[in-house]
Amino acid sequence: MDRKIRVLVAKAGLDGHDRGAKVVAAALRDAGMEVIYTGIRKSPEMIVEAALQEDVDAIGISILSGAHMTVFTKIKSLMDKNDMKDVLLFGGGIIPDKDVQKLKEMGVGEIFTPGASTLDIVEYVKKWVQENRN
Repeated sequence: MDRKIRVLVAKAGLDGHDRGAKVVAAALRDAGMEVIYTGIRKSPEMIVEAALQEDVDAIGISILSGAHMTVFTKIKSLMDKNDMKDVLLFGGGIIPDKDVQKLKEMGVGEIFTPGASTLDIVEYVKKWVQENRN
């Protein structure tokens, strides 16, 4: 039997509001995934290191601070340096549409903005992992 999907959910930078991250983490857990929630104010280095240590299938970043381009760029760069090609990087928060497109072009998966269905998030993660797990 395949192992459960493992997802790390993190809040990067100085962003201290984590209600959305906790809601998504609970939805993923309730869908049968193993969820590691790092808490608030984590650096990209801390997030990627935790993802490596926990052998996750996906990293979900919640960001509301406006630093999404910097944070996602740094996390993606660290993932590339650590050959984490089989790990999904996705996110959510207050991210303008024009930036969502730029993030996707650099290899970030789906970005879920306020009002997104947790069912859609769960199904997206499940489908991506099923299609990409080695």
